[in-house]
Amino acid sequence: MHSIPINQFKMALHQDKTLIGLWLGLANSYSSELLATIGYDWLLIDGEHAPNSISTILQQLQSIAPYQHKGYSFPVVRPPLGDSALIKQYLDIGVQSLLVPMVETAEQAKLLVSSMHYPPDGIRGVGSALARASLWSQIDEYLNLANEQMCLLAQVENVEGLNNIDEIASVAGVDGIFIGPADLSAALGHRGNPQHPEVQEAILHIARVTKSKGKALGILYADPKMAKTYIDAGFNFVAVGVDTSLLVKSAKSLLGQFKSDIKPSTIQTSIY
Repeated sequence: MHSIPINQFKMALHQDKTLIGLWLGLANSYSSELLATIGYDWLLIDGEHAPNSISTILQQLQSIAPYQHKGYSFPVVRPPLGDSALIKQYLDIGVQSLLVPMVETAEQAKLLVSSMHYPPDGIRGVGSALARASLWSQIDEYLNLANEQMCLLAQVENVEGLNNIDEIASVAGVDGIFIGPADLSAALGHRGNPQHPEVQEAILHIARVTKSKGKALGILYADPKMAKTYIDAGFNFVAVGVDTSLLVKSAKSLLGQFKSDIKPSTIQTSIY
């Protein structure tokens, strides 16, 4: 029999460590494997804005897996929404850490926690004989051990979530709060301007409340100076770039050395 994989990403968050991540939007297992060799602590496979399906997410999990034993490249997956049936499918293919977008209330957060746990602690459907997560029932006691390896990160990114952050961060089973600067800035009337003082104050408010509840705190910010500022402020899991943006920026920079009409990339420095 096999042993259940320990969620080292979750362990590191609970130890208040700082983890540097990269966003994966290319929806391709080959590029995901390439990036898994670099040394980022965690890699976010995006199912909300990238053209991913259950199958392509599975392929990326498989391509990343060989590098996890080195202590980095732990996969986190973002579903398009916090749907219990979809979460069940994600967990069965082996996802242990979920970052769920648009969490607005404590009731929603509690449902997400329940969706990630087997009964009687939750409502996750039992079908482990069909699941990669249990190595098709070859992991001894999988059904009794799986719950403790699940990691839920709630993404707070609109006014309702901001107003309810105290209650959301208080929910047992929510391991961390992730701030979405782009949606938050749009919701506050400053679309495309996450640097606006009102947005920054909202981010700091979410951060203060999250930390006061003993939960991990995360953000995606592709501007190195701002990313370092958030790290210095105590953010635990910080994504510092996006594969699609890195490719566009690098490709334009290279072509610009040969064609004078190519302008440098103006990709947003904070997204999602």
